[in-house]
Amino acid sequence: MQPADTGASVTSPDAPTAVPTAAPAADHRLRPGRRAFRRANLALFAAGVATFVLLYSTQGLLPVLSADLDLTPGQASWTASAATLGLALGLLPASAISDRYGRTAVMTASTLAASALALALPLAPDLTTLVALRALQGVALAGLPATAMAYLVEEVHPGALASAMGLYVAGNSIGGMGGRLLSGWTAAALGWRWGLAASAALALLATLVFRLLIPAARHFTPTPVDVRALARTVGGHLRNPLLARLYALGLLFMAVFGAVYNTVGYRLIGAPFHLPESVAASIFVVYLVGTGTSAAAGRLSSRLGRRGALYVSIGVTAAGLLLSLAESLPCALLGLVLITAGFFAGHATASSAVGRTATEGRAQASALYLIAYYLGNSLGGTLGADAFHATGWPGAATVGLTAMTLAAAVTLYATHQAHATRRSAPAVRA
Repeated sequence: MQPADTGASVTSPDAPTAVPTAAPAADHRLRPGRRAFRRANLALFAAGVATFVLLYSTQGLLPVLSADLDLTPGQASWTASAATLGLALGLLPASAISDRYGRTAVMTASTLAASALALALPLAPDLTTLVALRALQGVALAGLPATAMAYLVEEVHPGALASAMGLYVAGNSIGGMGGRLLSGWTAAALGWRWGLAASAALALLATLVFRLLIPAARHFTPTPVDVRALARTVGGHLRNPLLARLYALGLLFMAVFGAVYNTVGYRLIGAPFHLPESVAASIFVVYLVGTGTSAAAGRLSSRLGRRGALYVSIGVTAAGLLLSLAESLPCALLGLVLITAGFFAGHATASSAVGRTATEGRAQASALYLIAYYLGNSLGGTLGADAFHATGWPGAATVGLTAMTLAAAVTLYATHQAHATRRSAPAVRA
Protein backbone atom coordinates (compact mmCIF):
# COMPACT_ATOMS: atom_id res chain seq x y z
CA MET A 1 0.00 0.00 0.00
CA GLN A 2 1.30 3.46 -0.91
CA PRO A 3 1.71 5.97 1.89
CA ALA A 4 -0.98 8.60 2.10
CA ASP A 5 -0.27 12.00 0.49
CA THR A 6 0.68 14.43 3.25
CA GLY A 7 0.66 17.50 1.04
CA ALA A 8 4.34 18.19 1.64
CA SER A 9 4.93 19.05 -2.05
CA VAL A 10 2.83 22.21 -1.84
CA THR A 11 4.10 23.61 1.44
CA SER A 12 6.31 26.68 1.71
CA PRO A 13 10.06 26.14 1.48
CA ASP A 14 10.24 27.69 4.95
CA ALA A 15 8.01 24.98 6.48
CA PRO A 16 9.82 22.64 8.91
CA THR A 17 10.92 19.34 7.44
CA ALA A 18 9.24 16.28 8.95
CA VAL A 19 11.70 14.05 10.81
CA PRO A 20 11.07 10.32 10.33
CA THR A 21 10.34 8.49 13.61
CA ALA A 22 10.98 4.87 14.39
CA ALA A 23 7.95 2.62 14.51
CA PRO A 24 6.91 1.76 18.06
CA ALA A 25 8.27 -1.51 19.33
CA ALA A 26 5.85 -4.40 19.04
CA ASP A 27 4.20 -5.42 22.30
CA HIS A 28 4.86 -9.14 22.70
CA ARG A 29 3.13 -9.54 26.03
CA LEU A 30 0.59 -12.34 26.29
CA ARG A 31 -2.93 -11.62 25.02
CA PRO A 32 -6.16 -13.59 24.76
CA GLY A 33 -6.26 -15.75 21.64
CA ARG A 34 -2.58 -16.66 21.77
CA ARG A 35 -1.46 -20.19 22.61
CA ALA A 36 1.13 -18.91 25.10
CA PHE A 37 -1.57 -16.94 26.93
CA ARG A 38 -3.68 -20.08 27.33
CA ARG A 39 -0.64 -22.05 28.53
CA ALA A 40 0.25 -19.39 31.06
CA ASN A 41 -3.30 -19.33 32.39
CA LEU A 42 -3.44 -23.13 32.69
CA ALA A 43 0.01 -23.29 34.27
CA LEU A 44 -0.78 -20.66 36.90
CA PHE A 45 -4.14 -22.33 37.49
CA ALA A 46 -2.32 -25.63 38.20
CA ALA A 47 0.21 -23.87 40.42
CA GLY A 48 -2.63 -22.29 42.37
CA VAL A 49 -4.18 -25.73 42.79
CA ALA A 50 -0.89 -27.20 44.10
CA THR A 51 -0.29 -24.31 46.49
CA PHE A 52 -3.73 -24.25 48.02
CA VAL A 53 -4.15 -28.02 48.19
CA LEU A 54 -1.10 -27.98 50.47
CA LEU A 55 -1.72 -24.73 52.30
CA TYR A 56 -5.17 -25.74 53.53
CA SER A 57 -4.73 -29.51 53.63
CA THR A 58 -5.44 -29.67 57.38
CA GLN A 59 -8.42 -27.28 57.45
CA GLY A 60 -10.86 -29.98 56.34
CA LEU A 61 -9.37 -32.31 58.95
CA LEU A 62 -9.76 -30.12 62.04
CA PRO A 63 -12.70 -32.01 63.62
CA VAL A 64 -10.95 -35.35 62.93
CA LEU A 65 -7.70 -34.04 64.43
CA SER A 66 -9.57 -32.80 67.50
CA ALA A 67 -11.19 -36.20 68.02
CA ASP A 68 -8.04 -38.26 67.37
CA LEU A 69 -5.54 -36.10 69.30
CA ASP A 70 -7.97 -34.75 71.93
CA LEU A 71 -7.59 -31.09 70.85
CA THR A 72 -9.78 -28.03 71.24
CA PRO A 73 -10.77 -26.19 68.04
CA GLY A 74 -8.21 -23.49 68.90
CA GLN A 75 -5.38 -26.03 69.27
CA ALA A 76 -6.29 -27.91 66.10
CA SER A 77 -6.59 -24.64 64.14
CA TRP A 78 -2.85 -24.04 64.63
CA THR A 79 -2.17 -26.76 62.03
CA ALA A 80 -3.81 -24.40 59.52
CA SER A 81 -2.62 -21.08 60.99
CA ALA A 82 1.04 -22.20 61.23
CA ALA A 83 1.18 -22.77 57.47
CA THR A 84 -0.27 -19.38 56.58
CA LEU A 85 1.96 -17.68 59.16
CA GLY A 86 5.05 -19.39 57.72
CA LEU A 87 3.98 -18.37 54.23
CA ALA A 88 3.59 -14.74 55.34
CA LEU A 89 7.11 -14.74 56.81
CA GLY A 90 8.62 -16.22 53.65
CA LEU A 91 7.00 -13.92 51.11
CA LEU A 92 9.44 -11.00 51.09
CA PRO A 93 12.60 -13.17 50.94
CA ALA A 94 10.99 -15.23 48.17
CA SER A 95 10.10 -12.11 46.18
CA ALA A 96 13.70 -10.84 46.45
CA ILE A 97 15.07 -14.21 45.31
CA SER A 98 12.67 -14.19 42.36
CA ASP A 99 14.02 -10.79 41.31
CA ARG A 100 17.47 -12.35 41.11
CA TYR A 101 16.85 -15.87 39.80
CA GLY A 102 13.59 -15.57 37.87
CA ARG A 103 9.88 -16.07 38.43
CA THR A 104 9.47 -19.54 36.94
CA ALA A 105 12.53 -20.98 38.75
CA VAL A 106 11.30 -19.79 42.13
CA MET A 107 7.72 -20.95 41.52
CA THR A 108 8.95 -24.42 40.53
CA ALA A 109 11.32 -24.77 43.50
CA SER A 110 8.61 -23.56 45.86
CA THR A 111 5.96 -26.07 44.84
CA LEU A 112 8.42 -28.97 44.72
CA ALA A 113 9.83 -28.25 48.19
CA ALA A 114 6.37 -27.86 49.70
CA SER A 115 5.22 -31.12 48.10
CA ALA A 116 8.26 -32.93 49.51
CA LEU A 117 7.43 -31.67 53.00
CA ALA A 118 3.83 -32.78 52.48
CA LEU A 119 5.06 -36.37 52.24
CA ALA A 120 6.44 -36.09 55.80
CA LEU A 121 3.23 -34.73 57.36
CA PRO A 122 1.42 -38.10 57.69
CA LEU A 123 4.36 -39.37 59.78
CA ALA A 124 4.12 -36.61 62.42
CA PRO A 125 3.88 -38.26 65.86
CA ASP A 126 2.18 -35.38 67.70
CA LEU A 127 0.66 -31.91 67.39
CA THR A 128 3.94 -30.05 68.01
CA THR A 129 5.73 -31.85 65.18
CA LEU A 130 2.76 -31.42 62.86
CA VAL A 131 2.56 -27.67 63.53
CA ALA A 132 6.33 -27.27 63.03
CA LEU A 133 6.24 -29.12 59.70
CA ARG A 134 3.25 -27.05 58.59
CA ALA A 135 5.14 -23.83 59.38
CA LEU A 136 8.11 -25.01 57.29
CA GLN A 137 5.73 -25.98 54.50
CA GLY A 138 4.24 -22.49 54.57
CA VAL A 139 7.71 -20.95 54.18
CA ALA A 140 8.40 -23.26 51.23
CA LEU A 141 5.09 -22.35 49.59
CA ALA A 142 5.86 -18.63 49.75
CA GLY A 143 7.71 -18.63 46.45
CA LEU A 144 4.63 -19.13 44.31
CA PRO A 145 2.18 -16.49 45.60
CA ALA A 146 5.02 -13.98 46.02
CA THR A 147 5.99 -14.42 42.38
CA ALA A 148 2.88 -15.41 40.44
CA MET A 149 1.26 -11.97 40.44
CA ALA A 150 4.55 -10.32 39.43
CA TYR A 151 4.89 -12.85 36.59
CA LEU A 152 1.40 -12.02 35.34
CA VAL A 153 1.95 -8.26 35.55
CA GLU A 154 5.22 -8.56 33.57
CA GLU A 155 4.14 -11.11 30.97
CA VAL A 156 0.44 -10.38 30.35
CA HIS A 157 -0.85 -7.38 28.41
CA PRO A 158 -2.52 -4.84 30.75
CA GLY A 159 -5.84 -5.23 28.96
CA ALA A 160 -5.92 -8.94 29.86
CA LEU A 161 -4.42 -8.68 33.34
CA ALA A 162 -7.68 -8.59 35.30
CA SER A 163 -9.01 -11.73 33.63
CA ALA A 164 -5.66 -13.55 33.99
CA MET A 165 -5.49 -12.58 37.67
CA GLY A 166 -9.06 -13.74 38.14
CA LEU A 167 -8.25 -17.15 36.63
CA TYR A 168 -5.19 -17.48 38.87
CA VAL A 169 -7.32 -16.73 41.93
CA ALA A 170 -9.89 -19.21 40.57
CA GLY A 171 -7.13 -21.85 40.57
CA ASN A 172 -6.50 -20.95 44.18
CA SER A 173 -10.17 -21.57 44.96
CA ILE A 174 -10.18 -24.93 43.12
CA GLY A 175 -7.05 -25.97 44.99
CA GLY A 176 -8.49 -24.87 48.30
CA MET A 177 -11.69 -26.74 47.61
CA GLY A 178 -10.01 -29.84 46.18
CA GLY A 179 -7.51 -30.09 49.00
CA ARG A 180 -10.16 -29.79 51.69
CA LEU A 181 -12.53 -32.23 49.99
CA LEU A 182 -9.86 -34.82 49.23
CA SER A 183 -8.29 -34.74 52.67
CA GLY A 184 -11.68 -34.56 54.43
CA TRP A 185 -13.25 -37.47 52.57
CA THR A 186 -10.12 -39.60 52.86
CA ALA A 187 -9.77 -38.81 56.56
CA ALA A 188 -13.41 -39.71 57.22
CA ALA A 189 -12.76 -43.15 55.72
CA LEU A 190 -9.13 -43.88 56.62
CA GLY A 191 -7.95 -41.29 59.17
CA TRP A 192 -6.20 -37.91 59.01
CA ARG A 193 -2.79 -39.33 58.08
CA TRP A 194 -4.14 -40.81 54.85
CA GLY A 195 -6.00 -37.55 54.22
CA LEU A 196 -2.70 -35.65 54.26
CA ALA A 197 -1.06 -38.26 52.02
CA ALA A 198 -3.81 -37.87 49.42
CA SER A 199 -3.31 -34.08 49.41
CA ALA A 200 0.42 -34.54 48.83
CA ALA A 201 -0.20 -36.77 45.80
CA LEU A 202 -2.61 -34.27 44.20
CA ALA A 203 -0.18 -31.39 44.76
CA LEU A 204 2.67 -33.29 43.10
CA LEU A 205 0.51 -33.92 40.04
CA ALA A 206 -0.50 -30.23 39.77
CA THR A 207 3.16 -29.18 40.16
CA LEU A 208 4.12 -31.38 37.20
CA VAL A 209 1.37 -29.81 35.06
CA PHE A 210 2.59 -26.33 35.98
CA ARG A 211 6.19 -27.08 35.07
CA LEU A 212 5.26 -28.59 31.70
CA LEU A 213 3.03 -25.69 30.63
CA ILE A 214 4.49 -22.45 32.01
CA PRO A 215 5.92 -20.24 29.20
CA ALA A 216 9.40 -18.84 29.72
CA ALA A 217 9.46 -15.30 31.06
CA ARG A 218 10.28 -12.90 28.20
CA HIS A 219 10.00 -9.60 30.05
CA PHE A 220 11.88 -10.44 33.25
CA THR A 221 15.11 -8.57 33.95
CA PRO A 222 17.21 -10.06 36.78
CA THR A 223 18.39 -7.72 39.49
CA PRO A 224 20.83 -8.48 42.33
CA VAL A 225 19.50 -8.93 45.85
CA ASP A 226 20.13 -5.65 47.67
CA VAL A 227 18.84 -5.62 51.23
CA ARG A 228 18.98 -1.84 51.54
CA ALA A 229 17.19 -1.35 48.24
CA LEU A 230 14.60 -3.92 49.31
CA ALA A 231 14.02 -2.03 52.57
CA ARG A 232 13.60 1.23 50.65
CA THR A 233 11.14 -0.39 48.25
CA VAL A 234 9.12 -1.91 51.07
CA GLY A 235 9.10 1.38 52.96
CA GLY A 236 7.91 3.21 49.87
CA HIS A 237 5.04 0.77 49.38
CA LEU A 238 4.00 1.00 53.03
CA ARG A 239 3.96 4.81 52.80
CA ASN A 240 1.73 4.70 49.72
CA PRO A 241 -1.78 5.37 51.10
CA LEU A 242 -3.59 3.44 48.38
CA LEU A 243 -1.37 0.36 48.76
CA ALA A 244 -1.70 0.52 52.55
CA ARG A 245 -5.50 0.48 52.24
CA LEU A 246 -5.39 -2.45 49.84
CA TYR A 247 -3.17 -4.36 52.28
CA ALA A 248 -5.62 -3.66 55.11
CA LEU A 249 -8.51 -4.91 52.96
CA GLY A 250 -6.67 -8.12 52.10
CA LEU A 251 -6.06 -8.77 55.82
CA LEU A 252 -9.68 -8.09 56.79
CA PHE A 253 -11.26 -10.19 54.03
CA MET A 254 -8.98 -13.11 54.87
CA ALA A 255 -9.70 -12.78 58.60
CA VAL A 256 -13.35 -13.52 57.79
CA PHE A 257 -12.40 -16.50 55.69
CA GLY A 258 -10.11 -17.96 58.34
CA ALA A 259 -12.68 -17.53 61.09
CA VAL A 260 -15.45 -19.15 59.07
CA TYR A 261 -13.64 -22.07 57.44
CA ASN A 262 -11.65 -23.04 60.54
CA THR A 263 -14.92 -23.55 62.43
CA VAL A 264 -17.65 -24.47 59.95
CA GLY A 265 -16.78 -28.18 60.14
CA TYR A 266 -17.23 -28.19 63.91
CA ARG A 267 -20.57 -26.43 63.55
CA LEU A 268 -21.94 -28.88 61.01
CA ILE A 269 -21.05 -32.04 62.96
CA GLY A 270 -22.39 -30.53 66.23
CA ALA A 271 -25.84 -29.45 67.39
CA PRO A 272 -28.31 -28.74 65.87
CA PHE A 273 -27.21 -30.28 62.55
CA HIS A 274 -25.22 -33.41 63.59
CA LEU A 275 -24.00 -34.13 60.05
CA PRO A 276 -21.60 -37.06 59.45
CA GLU A 277 -17.95 -36.03 59.08
CA SER A 278 -17.85 -37.05 55.42
CA VAL A 279 -20.89 -34.87 54.67
CA ALA A 280 -19.47 -31.96 56.68
CA ALA A 281 -16.22 -32.21 54.69
CA SER A 282 -18.25 -31.85 51.48
CA ILE A 283 -19.17 -28.29 52.46
CA PHE A 284 -15.96 -27.12 50.79
CA VAL A 285 -17.61 -27.65 47.40
CA VAL A 286 -18.88 -24.12 48.05
CA TYR A 287 -15.45 -23.03 46.78
CA LEU A 288 -16.86 -23.38 43.28
CA VAL A 289 -18.75 -20.16 44.00
CA GLY A 290 -15.39 -18.49 44.58
CA THR A 291 -14.15 -19.71 41.20
CA GLY A 292 -16.99 -17.91 39.45
CA THR A 293 -16.85 -14.69 41.47
CA SER A 294 -13.06 -14.44 41.11
CA ALA A 295 -13.30 -14.62 37.34
CA ALA A 296 -16.19 -12.10 37.36
CA ALA A 297 -14.45 -9.61 39.66
CA GLY A 298 -12.74 -7.88 36.74
CA ARG A 299 -16.08 -7.25 35.01
CA LEU A 300 -17.57 -5.99 38.27
CA SER A 301 -14.70 -3.54 38.70
CA SER A 302 -15.06 -2.33 35.11
CA ARG A 303 -18.75 -1.61 35.67
CA LEU A 304 -18.74 -0.19 39.21
CA GLY A 305 -15.14 0.89 39.71
CA ARG A 306 -12.76 -0.60 42.26
CA ARG A 307 -14.46 0.91 45.31
CA GLY A 308 -17.90 -0.02 44.00
CA ALA A 309 -16.79 -3.64 43.62
CA LEU A 310 -15.39 -3.58 47.14
CA TYR A 311 -18.65 -2.23 48.59
CA VAL A 312 -20.56 -5.04 46.89
CA SER A 313 -18.06 -7.64 48.15
CA ILE A 314 -18.24 -6.35 51.73
CA GLY A 315 -22.04 -6.23 51.66
CA VAL A 316 -22.38 -9.76 50.28
CA THR A 317 -19.94 -11.16 52.85
CA ALA A 318 -21.66 -9.42 55.77
CA ALA A 319 -25.09 -10.57 54.58
CA GLY A 320 -23.81 -14.15 54.47
CA LEU A 321 -22.47 -13.90 58.02
CA LEU A 322 -25.80 -12.61 59.32
CA LEU A 323 -27.78 -15.25 57.44
CA SER A 324 -25.53 -18.03 58.76
CA LEU A 325 -26.61 -17.23 62.34
CA ALA A 326 -29.99 -18.86 61.73
CA GLU A 327 -30.43 -22.33 63.26
CA SER A 328 -31.45 -23.68 59.88
CA LEU A 329 -29.26 -25.81 57.63
CA PRO A 330 -30.45 -24.16 54.35
CA CYS A 331 -29.79 -20.69 55.84
CA ALA A 332 -26.39 -21.77 57.12
CA LEU A 333 -25.43 -23.14 53.70
CA LEU A 334 -26.72 -20.12 51.80
CA GLY A 335 -24.86 -17.88 54.22
CA LEU A 336 -21.65 -19.77 53.51
CA VAL A 337 -22.22 -19.36 49.75
CA LEU A 338 -22.56 -15.58 50.17
CA ILE A 339 -19.51 -15.36 52.44
CA THR A 340 -17.42 -17.27 49.90
CA ALA A 341 -18.66 -15.21 46.94
CA GLY A 342 -18.03 -11.92 48.70
CA PHE A 343 -14.60 -12.93 49.91
CA PHE A 344 -13.29 -14.06 46.53
CA ALA A 345 -14.67 -11.01 44.73
CA GLY A 346 -13.09 -8.69 47.29
CA HIS A 347 -9.75 -10.49 47.21
CA ALA A 348 -9.57 -10.55 43.39
CA THR A 349 -10.43 -6.83 43.25
CA ALA A 350 -7.87 -5.77 45.85
CA SER A 351 -5.05 -8.02 44.61
CA SER A 352 -5.36 -6.91 40.98
CA ALA A 353 -5.38 -3.26 42.12
CA VAL A 354 -2.03 -3.79 43.87
CA GLY A 355 -0.41 -4.88 40.61
CA ARG A 356 -1.75 -1.81 38.78
CA THR A 357 -0.87 0.66 41.55
CA ALA A 358 2.78 -0.33 42.06
CA THR A 359 4.87 1.16 39.25
CA GLU A 360 8.10 -0.40 40.54
CA GLY A 361 8.99 -3.19 42.93
CA ARG A 362 5.86 -5.08 41.89
CA ALA A 363 7.02 -8.37 43.40
CA GLN A 364 7.51 -6.66 46.76
CA ALA A 365 4.16 -4.86 46.46
CA SER A 366 2.44 -8.18 45.82
CA ALA A 367 4.39 -9.82 48.64
CA LEU A 368 3.28 -7.14 51.12
CA TYR A 369 -0.34 -7.63 50.10
CA LEU A 370 -0.04 -11.37 50.61
CA ILE A 371 1.75 -10.95 53.94
CA ALA A 372 -1.23 -8.94 55.18
CA TYR A 373 -3.61 -11.43 53.57
CA TYR A 374 -2.11 -14.51 55.24
CA LEU A 375 -1.58 -12.78 58.55
CA GLY A 376 -5.30 -12.08 58.36
CA ASN A 377 -5.93 -15.78 57.85
CA SER A 378 -3.81 -16.76 60.85
CA LEU A 379 -5.33 -14.06 63.04
CA GLY A 380 -8.92 -14.64 61.96
CA GLY A 381 -8.58 -18.42 62.06
CA THR A 382 -7.18 -18.42 65.58
CA LEU A 383 -9.59 -15.80 66.95
CA GLY A 384 -12.53 -17.46 65.22
CA ALA A 385 -11.66 -20.91 66.60
CA ASP A 386 -11.23 -19.54 70.13
CA ALA A 387 -14.50 -17.59 69.86
CA PHE A 388 -16.28 -20.70 68.57
CA HIS A 389 -14.91 -22.76 71.47
CA ALA A 390 -16.18 -20.11 73.91
CA THR A 391 -19.59 -19.16 72.49
CA GLY A 392 -20.28 -21.33 69.44
CA TRP A 393 -21.00 -20.13 65.92
CA PRO A 394 -22.15 -16.61 66.95
CA GLY A 395 -18.63 -15.99 68.26
CA ALA A 396 -16.98 -16.93 64.97
CA ALA A 397 -19.54 -14.89 63.00
CA THR A 398 -18.89 -11.87 65.25
CA VAL A 399 -15.18 -12.04 64.41
CA GLY A 400 -16.12 -11.95 60.71
CA LEU A 401 -18.63 -9.11 61.07
CA THR A 402 -16.07 -7.03 62.96
CA ALA A 403 -13.58 -7.49 60.12
CA MET A 404 -16.16 -6.47 57.50
CA THR A 405 -17.12 -3.38 59.50
CA LEU A 406 -13.47 -2.33 59.49
CA ALA A 407 -13.21 -3.08 55.74
CA ALA A 408 -16.23 -0.86 55.07
CA ALA A 409 -14.59 1.93 57.11
CA VAL A 410 -11.38 1.65 55.06
CA THR A 411 -13.32 1.81 51.78
CA LEU A 412 -15.46 4.74 52.95
CA TYR A 413 -12.30 6.63 53.90
CA ALA A 414 -10.87 5.95 50.43
CA THR A 415 -14.08 7.28 48.87
CA HIS A 416 -13.91 10.42 51.01
CA GLN A 417 -10.28 11.00 50.01
CA ALA A 418 -11.09 10.58 46.32
CA HIS A 419 -13.96 13.10 46.55
CA ALA A 420 -11.75 15.56 48.42
CA THR A 421 -9.07 15.26 45.74
CA ARG A 422 -11.61 15.93 42.97
CA ARG A 423 -13.01 18.96 44.80
CA SER A 424 -9.55 20.43 45.28
CA ALA A 425 -8.49 19.92 41.64
CA PRO A 426 -10.40 22.93 40.20
CA ALA A 427 -8.94 25.24 42.83
CA VAL A 428 -5.42 24.03 42.03
CA ARG A 429 -5.96 24.62 38.29
CA ALA A 430 -7.35 28.11 39.02
